[in-house]
Amino acid sequence: MAGALVAGTAGTAAAEPATGVAYPAGATSTRVNGWAFDTCTAPTVAQMAAWKASSPYQAVGIYIGGGNRSCAQPQLTAAWVSTVTKQGWRLIPIYLGWQATCTHRTTALKMSSSTATAATQARGSAADAVTKARALGLVGGSAIYGDMEHYDLGNATCRAAVLSYLSAWTKELHRHGYLSAVYAHQDSGARHLAEVYNSTAYARPDALWIARWDKKTALTGWPLISNSYWASGQRAKQYWGDHNETWGGVTLNIDADRFDAPVASVGFAYSTTTALSARSGPSTSHPVVATYGAGAALRVVCQTYGTKVGTTTVWNKLTSGAYVTDYYVNTPSNMTYSYPVPGCTHPYQTTTSLSRRSGPGTSYGVVGTLPSGSLAWVTCQRAGSKVGTTAVWDRLTDGSYVTDYYVATASNTTYSAPIRRC
Repeated sequence: MAGALVAGTAGTAAAEPATGVAYPAGATSTRVNGWAFDTCTAPTVAQMAAWKASSPYQAVGIYIGGGNRSCAQPQLTAAWVSTVTKQGWRLIPIYLGWQATCTHRTTALKMSSSTATAATQARGSAADAVTKARALGLVGGSAIYGDMEHYDLGNATCRAAVLSYLSAWTKELHRHGYLSAVYAHQDSGARHLAEVYNSTAYARPDALWIARWDKKTALTGWPLISNSYWASGQRAKQYWGDHNETWGGVTLNIDADRFDAPVASVGFAYSTTTALSARSGPSTSHPVVATYGAGAALRVVCQTYGTKVGTTTVWNKLTSGAYVTDYYVNTPSNMTYSYPVPGCTHPYQTTTSLSRRSGPGTSYGVVGTLPSGSLAWVTCQRAGSKVGTTAVWDRLTDGSYVTDYYVATASNTTYSAPIRRC
């Protein structure tokens, strides 16, 4: 089993289908909205650099583990992850674990037909996936995609085992502070997950990546899957199977994907330009929790706004969960965010359909809605008008607010660590 959870994350909402995520202090989540590809063996650093310079792709699927992973991964190391993410690539971790008893794969390790045993197998797979992810430098808040290949749609016993497996996969990843995602065929796993989307018998994955090789890239209008399901940065589609593409003089055999979904988060290597204090929050009024000398190495997971220092209001969140002003860190800019470092966010599922408002209270205008099960991409929390048992409101990445009462954070009475205060 992977390492212990960080203190302060206990008590996360656990009711199905919208189970909460026990984010550790140094967690953040990263969302990709654009083109991606996956290939069996991770390409070399040089191949990735050539494609980054000339291809339309933003993200790449990497097979991090699982008993059914078939390709060798000589490139896939923590150093490779650090190098290619600094190039600007986003990574999509894929874990090819136990497959359905009625899978169409002729050579596969198959899960038990017992729902209880399948759930146990899933917990082992999820724990192993977290261990593999951490070894590569993929931090809490990363999404890990459990790969469930196509299987017999009409086998009821098989269906029950798969749903039990994927529910346990989700809850175990959440317990370790990672987002749960599933790659599944449109006509089996994806269809069955949609059938139980609102069922209290199963934990719902945070994101769904379907396989449907029709060369259509739309992330809506999927057969038998309502557009209100996985509706907020929670969808991806593998729309074109095995084929060769050449970019920058490098040819790779790939599957092509359209993404608007969570992917991996990493710690980006930077250094201090002077002696620097790390604080418990993104402002000089927060207590000092660590100090760094000039030239000290830092691992930055995300950036957020706080009190102004020098020319910037940007603060860097470190893998420790502490914050340092960006003004004294050698990121590309000391005035604004520096790509490829993402903005800090902690997504949680909504427990019902929810209005997004222009401010933190029910008196503010409605600017949109989040259907039940959507991800609320929370950047910070602040007080507002009371709803149910809480006066806490969550600010989302688009600047709108939702009451925290209907979001699966750790508490629906007070603030939830590690989300910062607005």
